[in-house]
Amino acid sequence: MSRRAERRLEVAFGVILYALAVGWVWSLSHLRTAAASDTAESVPSAAARAAASIATALTSSAAPSAAYLTDAALNAIVEGTRGLSGKLRAVIDTAQKGVEPDTLPPGGELVYSTAGEVTKADSEPKGAGVWNVAVAIGNAIRPITDFSVITTLPFDAKNRGRIGLYYIGNWPAERKKGKVGPTKAPASSYANPSGFIQVTAENADTHVSEHFVLRDFLTHDQPNVWPKYLVLQLKLVDKLELVLEDLAAHGVDISGVRVMSGFRTPQYNATGGNPQGRAALSRHMYGDAADIFIDTNHDGVMDDLDHNGRINVNDSKVIEAAVERVEAAHPELIGGAGIYPAGPGHGPFIHIDTRGYRARWVGGPGGG
Repeated sequence: MSRRAERRLEVAFGVILYALAVGWVWSLSHLRTAAASDTAESVPSAAARAAASIATALTSSAAPSAAYLTDAALNAIVEGTRGLSGKLRAVIDTAQKGVEPDTLPPGGELVYSTAGEVTKADSEPKGAGVWNVAVAIGNAIRPITDFSVITTLPFDAKNRGRIGLYYIGNWPAERKKGKVGPTKAPASSYANPSGFIQVTAENADTHVSEHFVLRDFLTHDQPNVWPKYLVLQLKLVDKLELVLEDLAAHGVDISGVRVMSGFRTPQYNATGGNPQGRAALSRHMYGDAADIFIDTNHDGVMDDLDHNGRINVNDSKVIEAAVERVEAAHPELIGGAGIYPAGPGHGPFIHIDTRGYRARWVGGPGGG
C-alpha cells in the first residue's frame, strides 16, 4: 500500500471514530434527558432506569464508587505526605488519629486496617502499629498502595528504662534540669522523644520510603527480643532520599545504600558495641541521624565512589558533597555531616543528621 493510500485510510478511520464518539455522547445525553423528563408513564420502564443510571455514572465527575478511583487518584489523596523528595511511604502518627488527606472524592473517607484485612477497617487507627490505608465510598474499598500510617506508643509507656522486655535506658533530659544540648541547637532538638514505634518481626520490613524500611534504623542489640522500639524522624529519611537522588543525578549507583547505624537507645549509645567516638548527646538517640555507605557490589564496605581505585574517606566526601547541595536547596533540612575512616569491622562511612544547625567534622564524635 502506498503512503498516500495509508494516509487516506488513517483519515477515514479518524472520521469514523469521531462520528462514533459524537453519537455515543449524544446518546448518553439523550438518555439522561429522556429519563428526567419522562411524563408519559408514572413509573419509568426498567430499560429507561438502567439507561439513565449508566449515563449518570459515565458522565458524572463524582462516580459513587471507590472502584472508579485509579492508583494515581488514590496516591493524590496522600500526596502531601510524600515529603520534599516525594519518596516517603509512611506517616508517623503520634496522636493515633490517622492522616489528614489532601483531598477525597465525594462521600469518601480514609479507613485503616492491619495485616491487609481491608474489609475489617476502622475510621481511625487504634493502638500502636503499622496500618494500611484505604479509601471507602459506601461499601466499596480501595487500598492506597505503598503507603502506611505508623502509630506510636507514648513516651511514658517506658517504665524504669524498659518497654516490656526491651531495654532502652533514659534520655539526658530525664536526668538533667534545664536546657540540654548546645546553645545554638533548637530548644526541641534534645527534648525527650514524643513516642516509640513498635517494631515486630512481621512489620520490620515496612517501607518508610523508597529505599528504607523500619528494620534499617533499629538499634543493633537484643536480637532475640521482640517487639523492639524505635525513634525515627521522617525528616531524616526525606533528607537521605534527597541525598540519594542527588548522587544518582551525578552518576552514582545508589542501589546498594546501607544504614550502618540508625536509632540508638541511650543505653546502647553509652555502652553497646564499640562506643568509641560516640557523642554523649548523639543525634542517633533522637531518631534524626544515620550512618550510611554505598555498597552496590555487596562486599560489605563503601564503593569506590570517586573512581580513584582506593576505598577511603574521599569516597565519603562524594556523599558529603551531595549533602551540601541538598542543604543549600532545602535549608529546613540543615544538620550534621561527619566523615569517618575505615575501622575494625567496617569501611569508611558518613554520618548524616537534621539537628537544625550546620555541623561538619572528620572522625571523632563531633556531636554525632
